[in-house]
Amino acid sequence: MSKKILIVEDEFIVANDLRLILAPAGYRVVGIAASAGEADEYLQSNRPDIVILDIRLEGNISGIEFARKLRAENIAFIYLSANSNQKVLEEARTTEPYGFLVKPFRERDLLVMLDIAWYRHTHSLESKLRQEEHLQKQLTAISNEASGIPEKMLKVAGAIQSFIPFDFVTNGLRPPGAGYFGDSGYLRTGFGEYQFIGEKEIMTVTGLSQHDLSAMVANDPVENNACLYHAETAGRDRGIASLQKVIFSRFRMRSCLVFPVALGYGLSVQYCFYSRQPAAYTNDHIRLLERLKTSLEELAGRTAYGAPPATAVKNEAVAAGGRQEDMMNHPGFKGIIGSHHLLLSALDLAAKVAPYSTSVLILGESGTGKERVAQSIHLFSPRKDGPFVKVNCAAIPATLIESELFGHEKGAFTGAIEKRKGKFELADGGTIFLDEIGELPVAMQVKLLRVLQEREIEYVGGRAPVKVNVRIVAATHRNLEKEVAEGNFRLDLYYRLNVFPITLPPLRERKPDIEALSLFFAKKFCKSFNKPFNGISETMLETLYGYDWPGNIRELENILEQSVVLNDGKSKLQLARKLPAGVPKPPGNNIGTIEEIKGIQRQTEKEYIITILKKTNGRIRGAQGAAEMMKIKPTTLESKMAKLNIRRQDFFNTGENG
Repeated sequence: MSKKILIVEDEFIVANDLRLILAPAGYRVVGIAASAGEADEYLQSNRPDIVILDIRLEGNISGIEFARKLRAENIAFIYLSANSNQKVLEEARTTEPYGFLVKPFRERDLLVMLDIAWYRHTHSLESKLRQEEHLQKQLTAISNEASGIPEKMLKVAGAIQSFIPFDFVTNGLRPPGAGYFGDSGYLRTGFGEYQFIGEKEIMTVTGLSQHDLSAMVANDPVENNACLYHAETAGRDRGIASLQKVIFSRFRMRSCLVFPVALGYGLSVQYCFYSRQPAAYTNDHIRLLERLKTSLEELAGRTAYGAPPATAVKNEAVAAGGRQEDMMNHPGFKGIIGSHHLLLSALDLAAKVAPYSTSVLILGESGTGKERVAQSIHLFSPRKDGPFVKVNCAAIPATLIESELFGHEKGAFTGAIEKRKGKFELADGGTIFLDEIGELPVAMQVKLLRVLQEREIEYVGGRAPVKVNVRIVAATHRNLEKEVAEGNFRLDLYYRLNVFPITLPPLRERKPDIEALSLFFAKKFCKSFNKPFNGISETMLETLYGYDWPGNIRELENILEQSVVLNDGKSKLQLARKLPAGVPKPPGNNIGTIEEIKGIQRQTEKEYIITILKKTNGRIRGAQGAAEMMKIKPTTLESKMAKLNIRRQDFFNTGENG
C-alpha cells in the first residue's frame, strides 16, 4: 500500500514540485495546504502517514506549532525550510522532527529522507511497544515474587528508571492507618544504585518525629488523579502535599509526578516520582503509567498490607541489577566516575540508545568525557564485537580529510602510491566516532550527509560506491545551532546527526563528583608511578571545590597527576599549582558548605549512623549494638564511620563517660 503524504507549504511552485516528485515514486499525495488550518482539515478527513512541513506558513500558526500537534497525534513529519535562524532551529528541535530538508534540495535527498523518516517512525513505535510489553512482564514477575516489600520496590525502581527518570521514588498507602507512617522509597545514588529511605531515614533528614510524619500524611489531601508539581510553585500551590514540600526542600528536588493506584474500599497506593531536573515530567509519562496501571494495581495490592518496610532492609546503597562496584567495573562504564544526577541522566540516555543503530550526537565542553560515553554506547550495543574507530575531525588537514574518511585509489592524487581504506570502511560492522564534528569543512559536510543518507562511500579517485554498515556517534563542544545560523554548519546535516542528542554537564555543574574523581585519579597515578597513596589534603579538596574548571575532567586529571609526581610518598597530596579563585555562586544557590556540596546522600548516611550510635550509647558490636540494628557487619559500620569522619564526640555529649 502506498504511503499517504500531506504537503504543508505556502509556496505553490515548491509544493507542486514536491507532488510531481512524489507521485512517480509511489507516494499518494492526499493534499497540499498553505496554512496550518487547511492542514488540520486534511488530518481530520484523510489522515496522512507522513507530513512534509514548511516552518513558515500562511496565517498565525507556524509550522513549528503545527508540528507539536503532529507529534501529539503520533504522525511522522519532516521539515522543509530555507530558514537557518538559530532561535527558530532551537524551537524546531524541541518538536523532535524525523528529518530536515534544506531548500533547494535534490530529488534523491527528498526520497531518501522520507524513507529514513518512515523507518524511524515505524521502528520507534515497534520498539516502544516492545519495551512497554517487556516492562509489563517485569512488573508482573516482580509482583509474583516471594520477596519482601523493599526488595520488590527496589526492582520496580530499576525496571522503571529508563521510562520515567527519577532521583527519588516513594510509595505509600492513602489514607494511611491511624498513627502509622508507611511511606518509603529509594534515592538514586549511582548508575543502577539506590539508597533505601524508610521511616527512620526520613525522620533523620527532616528532623520530624513519627507522630509528626503520620499526622502530616493524614492531613494531606488524597489524590484521585495523576498530578504534576514543580518546586517553583511548591510554596504557593495549595494542592501540593506538605510531605512533598518537605521532600522538595530537604532532598533538593525540582519536579514531581504523583500517580495514585486504587485498591478499593476508598484506599489507594500513591507512587511519587521526584527529579532534581525542573519540569522533568510530562503528560506522556502519565499516559505511560496509565497503560501500566493494571500491573501497578496488582503490585500495589500485594505490597500495601505487608510489614512496615522501614525495618526490612539494610540502610546501605544497593543496586537494582548488581552492586555499584560491579556496575562501575562493567566494560561499558569503565572510567566513568560520578553519581551527580546530570551525569546519571546522560548515562541513562546512553544506555537507552545503545542497542539501536540510531545516530547519536554527544554535546559538551572540552574535557567532559564525550569519548568515554561514545565508547560506552559502542560497548553496550550489538556492535560491541566490531571495531570502534575514532576520528578527530579537527586534527586532520582539510586537504586530506576526504581520503582519511572514505579512502583513496592508487594514483588518486600525488603521494597516493597504493589503495587505502578510509575510516568508514575500517569501521564496517562497528561504530565510528566523529569527534569535533563542528570543525568539519562545509564541503565535507555535504559528502558526509550523503553517507548518512545512502549508507555508502566512494573512494577518492574511485568510480563505484562501496556499501558500509556503520553506526555514527558524533561529538562537538560547539553550539551547532549557532554554527548553522552563521553558515558554518549545514542545517540538514545537523538534523541528520541530532537524532539522539546527549549533553554532558561541565564539572562545575557536578561538583559533588570532584572528590570521587580526585580519588580515582590520585590512586591511578600513585599506582602508575609506584608511590603509596596517603590521601588528599583537606586544603587541596577545598581549593578543588572552589575552582570553576574551564578544562573540566581533563584539567582535574592533569592537576592530580602533577600532585602525585611532586608528592614525597609520605604525606597527603597537596596542590602543586595555584588555581584562579572560584567564580561567585549564582543567586538562589543554597549550597553553602563543602559538606553540603558533597551530596545529600553522604550527609544523610552520616546523620543516620550518628542517630543509631546515640541510641546504642556508642555500642557498635554485639547484641543491641548499632551494627545489629542497621543489619550490617561491625567491620562495615566501622569502615563507614572512618570514611564519613564520625568521631566519638559526635554521638556522646561533652562530659559523658565512655
